[in-house]
Amino acid sequence: MAIRVLLVDDQPLLRTGFRMILEAEQDLAVVGEAGDGLQALDQVRALQPDVVLMDIRMPRMDGVEATRQITGPGRDGPAKVLVLTTFDLDEYVVEALRAGASGFLLKDAPAHELVQAIRVVAAGEAMLAPSITRRLLDKYAGHLPSGEEPVPDTLHTLTEREVEVLKLVAKGLSNAEIAADLFVSETTVKTHVGHVLTKLGLRDRVQAAVYAYESGLVRPGAQ
Repeated sequence: MAIRVLLVDDQPLLRTGFRMILEAEQDLAVVGEAGDGLQALDQVRALQPDVVLMDIRMPRMDGVEATRQITGPGRDGPAKVLVLTTFDLDEYVVEALRAGASGFLLKDAPAHELVQAIRVVAAGEAMLAPSITRRLLDKYAGHLPSGEEPVPDTLHTLTEREVEVLKLVAKGLSNAEIAADLFVSETTVKTHVGHVLTKLGLRDRVQAAVYAYESGLVRPGAQ
């Protein structure tokens, strides 16, 4: 089964370019397009895409609010949202990640990176490369907790090993990399990640990373 993709961008030329790239791949199918957030909501309901490529800055409804409504609680098998932006790590991107996006990619990324990002997100993983995490921290270090704030009560529900896994997820490591770091199997890591998401009420690895930084569990510059 091909991965069903919805393109959301207010620039028709960009949508055409993305469509050409994606339709060259046998496992990807562009099922529709939208020019703003409101159209995107209608298209998601009508077309049931697996992945939404979401622009951030659009008329009528921006990509952040559209993402929030697409991925919010109570949705049956919600589509995954991959944010596309011209702006490398601005406040809108951070808000989109908090709203439930599974990751983000710059619009000038090479075609193979776009294709791979869609496959990764469709598989339930987060598009959260270590380089992105580092830039996120560099840019927003001043807005993140210093580590002196009290630890949220929800963090105490995690086991010691689950806390270790959460820290590594927040640093952008994949399951395979975490497994190698902790000398456990990749299946064991997947189980731990699942427990972390369930206990903290989080949707995916991106939200887990945001939680780790906002709670002070991981601090800018920490190794």
